[in-house]
Amino acid sequence: MKKIVIIPDSFKGTMSSRMIGEIIAQEASDCWPGMETVRVEVADGGEGSVDAFLSVLPGAKHQLTVQGPYGEPIQSFYGQMGDTAVIEMAAAAGLPLVGEKLNAGQTSTYGVGQLICHALENGARKIILGLGGSATNDGGAGAAAALGVRFLDSAGNSFVPVGNTLHRIQHIEMHAAAERLKNVSVVAMCDINNPLCGPQGAAAVFGPQKGAAPEQVVQLDAGLHHLADVIQRDLGIHVLQLPGGGAAGGMGAGAAAFFGAALESGIDVVLDTVDFDQMLEGCSMVITGEGRIDGQSARGKVIAGIAQRAQKKNVPVVAIVGDIADGAEQMYSKGVSAIFSINRVALPFSEMKHRAPSDLRQTVRNVFRFVKLAKEIQL
Repeated sequence: MKKIVIIPDSFKGTMSSRMIGEIIAQEASDCWPGMETVRVEVADGGEGSVDAFLSVLPGAKHQLTVQGPYGEPIQSFYGQMGDTAVIEMAAAAGLPLVGEKLNAGQTSTYGVGQLICHALENGARKIILGLGGSATNDGGAGAAAALGVRFLDSAGNSFVPVGNTLHRIQHIEMHAAAERLKNVSVVAMCDINNPLCGPQGAAAVFGPQKGAAPEQVVQLDAGLHHLADVIQRDLGIHVLQLPGGGAAGGMGAGAAAFFGAALESGIDVVLDTVDFDQMLEGCSMVITGEGRIDGQSARGKVIAGIAQRAQKKNVPVVAIVGDIADGAEQMYSKGVSAIFSINRVALPFSEMKHRAPSDLRQTVRNVFRFVKLAKEIQL
């Protein structure tokens, strides 16, 4: 063994990407003293995205006060590496920030726009915007307003729309925001393909988990449709059927329309930014993983994205996961060489999660022992 790249996703509810990586790296060093290990934290655009980038790239985390989902002052943050800023929209408009006070029609992404403004004032020329874990359904209008987009009602008055008031928008003015975003590149990390509206849209699919009752889902969907119509008329941009437009309460569509953002796979953005392809040079094995692997994992998720790139470099990939569900075998065609579950005994999750770190350690230790044995007996 010359070099191992360790790049796991978090096991939600049990272990962070950092904890998993540290355990695997320690076991690798114990098995092969002196071997090079490279650790990368992974996140898909939600919580942990800033830390994932800062785990590999030199930079800093900026702390500041912004407006929370209900306009209240909250402490938030973003990461900056040179002229690139990484912003988790969940850090200013996330579900954990509202607690039990769920109301998708009243929450705003305004604080996300304030984070972007601060990053631009700090010299950022590229914004990586993580879409995930939002408590909002405003189509990104709040964030756009913070950047200078003006939303005008029928009387010509400017206002900051929320989900319940999107239907009041009669005109959109982009001049100030366009000037502020001039020569700025925006990439949105987006791992869903849901459109803005309809049965698979932002309100219908994600609204209920944000507190929207069935009748409010209909209202929110109509508001997003109206927003898309005004965007098309005033800005000449078609977002209604944009794949991923429904991400984060329609923030995907809003980021594309108001910020000129490209919606890209979260794992691809991470891998490109940390120069993963270069990490694979001279690599003997990649270790990745996530809490559950199944047929859906083959559709652009973390393990699939990593394995496909490693496969091009002929580097074997081992996936160490929590649960192995039906359809996981599809991952072999994506470049995964082997899959191992850390679940060593049959217990409910409420008990299993407490022993997850030790189970992970024992599983990794067994995998490495077998790899070492296979090399020694030249199988």
